[in-house]
Amino acid sequence: MSIQVRGLKHVYSPGLPDEQLALDNINFDIYDGETVAVVGHTGSGKSTLVQHLNGLLKPTEGTITVGGVEITAPGTSMLEVRRRVGLVFQYPEYQLFEETVAADVAFGPKNLGLTEDEVNSRVRDAIELVGLDYDEIKDRSPFELSGGQKRRVAIAGVIAMKPQVLILDEPTAGLDPGAHRDILDMIEEIKEISGNITIFVSHNMADVAALADKVMVMDKGRLLMMGTPREVFAQKDRLKEAGLSVPPVTELMAELKEKGAAVDDTVLSLKEAEEEIYKFLTRNR
Repeated sequence: MSIQVRGLKHVYSPGLPDEQLALDNINFDIYDGETVAVVGHTGSGKSTLVQHLNGLLKPTEGTITVGGVEITAPGTSMLEVRRRVGLVFQYPEYQLFEETVAADVAFGPKNLGLTEDEVNSRVRDAIELVGLDYDEIKDRSPFELSGGQKRRVAIAGVIAMKPQVLILDEPTAGLDPGAHRDILDMIEEIKEISGNITIFVSHNMADVAALADKVMVMDKGRLLMMGTPREVFAQKDRLKEAGLSVPPVTELMAELKEKGAAVDDTVLSLKEAEEEIYKFLTRNR
């Protein structure tokens, strides 16, 4: 399973006074099992890009191939695309609409034409995969749940379709710190169990450093750079020019280095920072 994007271009309102070039000559590859973060300043093209990956938007130019199927080719079944690629929008809890949690999660699988037994099995599995108790929650109204629980239910509705690619647009936006951490843990667990490609859009660089195998940096509709978190966050000046920062712990280590401490300023986690500071302190006793 892989994703290949070649020469992707998208223009909003072409030929009109408010014409806007949203994506310009985007090229990249994502491979089986990878977790990829898409980052960029507001208006950089992040959401426009991910909406192309499951066929919600059609490119002005270019091709997208998912698992050997060119989803941008004329006549491609959008149902088949949605089977392969699941997209969870920002604040997905606002899209809940059924009377019960189970009915809401079942909506997508039912539209795939599955048997009732298969739908029910997928609903149970998806609800439990996002960390909720199926028997306790299945008959409750989704509108009675906490914000974090609502988001889990919304994500379960996409997972129940068993996509080979799971895309999450700002999955932790607006959540309190506890729910934020829970959603990150849930994403990691889903990835471990399903083995799918996971793509997430985020402004939180600490989350990006913790979860991503690759980072795509968008700037003014172009792919500015792509690499591992360590490779990308080592380019602090280029990120700053694009209106972006590095993870807080990386920023802290850079400041210590500027003040004369012989520490590695490319660390990405608190654990790495602790080890670097400990080594520096023991060397200078």
